[in-house]
Amino acid sequence: MTGSSKQQVLMGNINQLRSSLPEIRGALVATLDGLPIAQAFTDNTDANRVAAMAATALGLGKRINDTLGSGEFNEMSVSGVGGQVFLYAAGRKGVLAVVTPADMNLGLLHMEARDVARDIANTL
Repeated sequence: MTGSSKQQVLMGNINQLRSSLPEIRGALVATLDGLPIAQAFTDNTDANRVAAMAATALGLGKRINDTLGSGEFNEMSVSGVGGQVFLYAAGRKGVLAVVTPADMNLGLLHMEARDVARDIANTL
């Protein structure tokens, strides 16, 4: 699969997630070294900054899991008064970041985003 066709598939994954969960504020797929591959945000969010922070946070989450003996890293979240960011490991090559409002239905989010993260892992 060529780079541009991979990007199209990944954009399809993001669009699928956004259509299943229209209330999310954005989603991004990044490499583990912090480069954005595909993204869609409802505002002017800087995808380069989000990708770099998502990759850094994923690395930190993995180190915490390793230190505590918690097994393979799957996901983490950062919550604020106005919203949340959920990071999902997308295999060994990527990360899916999903930005949500504070009142997001987390059961539905996790169900949809975990499936999309698996699809992304298979594409990468």
